[in-house]
Amino acid sequence: MTSDENNTGTITMGVAGKDVGGFDDAQLTRLRAEAREIVARYPRARSGLLPLLHLVQAEDGYVSPTGIAFCAEELGLTTAEVSAVATFYTQYKRHPNGDYTVGVCTNTLCAVMGGDAIWDGLTEHLGVGHDETTPDGKVTLEKIECNAACDYAPVVMVNWEFFDNQTPDTARATVDKLRAGEQVVPTRGANSVCTFKQMSRVLAGFTDGRADEGIGAGVATQRGTVLAKKNGWAAPAFPAEPKES
Repeated sequence: MTSDENNTGTITMGVAGKDVGGFDDAQLTRLRAEAREIVARYPRARSGLLPLLHLVQAEDGYVSPTGIAFCAEELGLTTAEVSAVATFYTQYKRHPNGDYTVGVCTNTLCAVMGGDAIWDGLTEHLGVGHDETTPDGKVTLEKIECNAACDYAPVVMVNWEFFDNQTPDTARATVDKLRAGEQVVPTRGANSVCTFKQMSRVLAGFTDGRADEGIGAGVATQRGTVLAKKNGWAAPAFPAEPKES
């Protein structure tokens, strides 16, 4: 049997069938119903661990010891097994996250297009470094290896919504609005930015109705397809598979 102690001093047990401390009765009732809805999507219960981690992160704003123990209880795992997964993926936070995760891409293309200057400007402006949160709890800053939007470099993401073709000035203006409680509008995708907890719930598989908002693929993304159609370009066909004798 394994156990963890959360920051309130409550011991939470990580074996199926044991009570989980740290959540009140109303939270547990709701979370258990939602956890079973998640698990029902998969042929094996443990396959639901990733969305379940997002679910508890939506509750606490990070994957807390209580959340670890809850996942272990629901899936019949040990807390060590759950922690091994939670510590592998960077989207799972092991300490309280800000309301908005601001990720600055500093991979090759974004870096040479200005990503390094954006990062330097934000760290100085906010007074925090990688995976650190402003004192008001609003913004957690992250240095990202790739935001998967090289056609709009340099790119900044806020809770995984795209802010394309950024500059140090536009990035500073965005974080200032976030800290002031003002609405910011992504370049593509949803028409607004939700909080980190709300986005974690979406990643757990519970839609917020915003999936079809805004522009998906913009002009830069579609340029190759447009040129191919205009010039009659096509990828070579796959070689024929040998017929079975």
